[in-house]
Amino acid sequence: MRDLASRLRRLPPSCGPVRLVGIDGHAGSGKSTFAGQLADALGGAPVLHLDDIASHDELFDWTGRLLSEVITPLGRGETARYGVYDWHARRFGPPRALPPAPVILLEGVGAGRRALRPYLALLLWMDLPREESWTRGRVRDGAELREFWEGWVEAEQQHFAEDPSRPFADLLVRQRREGYEIATGAPETVGPDRDVTHGDGPASMC
Repeated sequence: MRDLASRLRRLPPSCGPVRLVGIDGHAGSGKSTFAGQLADALGGAPVLHLDDIASHDELFDWTGRLLSEVITPLGRGETARYGVYDWHARRFGPPRALPPAPVILLEGVGAGRRALRPYLALLLWMDLPREESWTRGRVRDGAELREFWEGWVEAEQQHFAEDPSRPFADLLVRQRREGYEIATGAPETVGPDRDVTHGDGPASMC
């Protein structure tokens, strides 16, 4: 993890003075846990969870708000302020401040979407099959959210069918019994905004 953190610090800024790093993957793939450990390795880097941006009414249609509330001010070197969604109360709470930092982690399903990739210094993909990820997520959330998960799976499938992230990932993250294995991204297909693919590279543990 320290090696990855060192690599991120050396990247050129991608959004104003910020190195914005996307961590994408299927729901339940371990993005939040990995982001937390990486943030610690970075000395307490801020983590923006897309679960705070999304809502029941906008599971994936939050791009405009993220761009206006977060990306634009960070791009000017200013503190961003975004509303945090309360999934139990079903409403947005008071704005949360996000000052520009050397590295900010953007974690959640859709972090590598087409509209955000121009602002990312690096995109990581949690490389766990979707069915295994969803099973882990359902177990984590319990019976209380069973109905929500039924709608979520359909929405996530539609999102990635229309706007895939994995083919554009710079690095693939695979959880092992101890630590993580990091491999060079290996796109499955080439998207309309990328005509160069990356082959598999040597993996390393962090």
